Amino acid sequence: MQNLKVIVVGAGMGGLTTALAMRQAGYQVEIYDRVRELRPAGAGISLWSNGVKVLNRLGLGDEIARIGGPMEHMAYYSKTGEKLTAFSLSPIVERVGQAPYPVSRTDLQSMLLTAVGPDQVQLNQRCVAVEQTADSATAIFESGHRATGDVVIGADGTHSIIRTEVLGQPVERRYVGYVNWNGLVPASDELAARNSWDIYVGDHQRASLMPVGGDRFYFFFDVPLPKGTENQPERYREELSSHFSGWAAPVQTLIQRLDPAQTNRVEIYDIEPLETLVKGRVALIGDAAHSTAPDLGQGGCQAMEDAWTLANLLLTTNLGVADALERYQDSRRERVAQVIRKARKRSDMTHGKVPAKTRQWYAELTQEDGTTIMNAISETILLGPMN
Repeated sequence: MQNLKVIVVGAGMGGLTTALAMRQAGYQVEIYDRVRELRPAGAGISLWSNGVKVLNRLGLGDEIARIGGPMEHMAYYSKTGEKLTAFSLSPIVERVGQAPYPVSRTDLQSMLLTAVGPDQVQLNQRCVAVEQTADSATAIFESGHRATGDVVIGADGTHSIIRTEVLGQPVERRYVGYVNWNGLVPASDELAARNSWDIYVGDHQRASLMPVGGDRFYFFFDVPLPKGTENQPERYREELSSHFSGWAAPVQTLIQRLDPAQTNRVEIYDIEPLETLVKGRVALIGDAAHSTAPDLGQGGCQAMEDAWTLANLLLTTNLGVADALERYQDSRRERVAQVIRKARKRSDMTHGKVPAKTRQWYAELTQEDGTTIMNAISETILLGPMN
């Protein structure tokens, strides 16, 4: 189909990638976001090869390679610093045909926003409803503005208003069971090798360091805690020192070097896989469609896959917008449901939902040469639409 007008609600990585894909298809695009200033949620993202391939196709390959980190190795350590397993990630690259690029969310957002054009995003526009006819769809905003096009894309995140409109009812998010602290620190050999993703595990907790651009590490800490535990930024260092008391020297050094004012602390939620991703001329993408725990590192990648798939189906189908959106739903529904379920299963194993299984995983890591881990990562990547 040609000469479509696309309304994108949400200017996160999914919304901006969608806007670029739609524009590349030759469509007119309008982008709206509820915030006054675009600020990405979280410090970093492990952008695996399936997401990178979408960016390559959109003409951003050189730029994502420049801002991404050189993640060439992976290593697991016990909480006290004993190496459990370490291996090169080159077999993944050879198998899937693209290196991963962990990246700071600010750098990724800036890259996408520059490509779209910062003046193309209309801010301070909170979507409150959508309407549609047989020939058009309209996003309605709190300001009174109405944006009408051939299709409306709900890229408005995990608290999506458009999801409620599509489903006819709100979706309750599910607490996965742990709290995540994350941020950025300058790279240092005292913390980890600059080309390695290092993960420390023990007591159902994790501490992780991953290289991103700008000679920095993206770090995160995971701790299973009850829902609603008090969030006190001024106590982050003290809190982490308590949770990770006795852990290896790099973990202690990381805690001392992180900037509490620049550290995020979030409770991790997901949603149950949805049966419905579209309604007529309205489609959901990204966290609005499949908010998932970050334990597979696939949240952003799946949003990018959504964007590419939807644009491609609109471009190659001549039976109408609603038909193309139904094909999008059929293409993506099981793919994203599988990612939600796999991430949930991995989170449960990593964070001690069944303590015996977590202990077994620790033991298996000591016998791991990387093959099992890399096969699981590669399988997830290769199920995507870019392969």
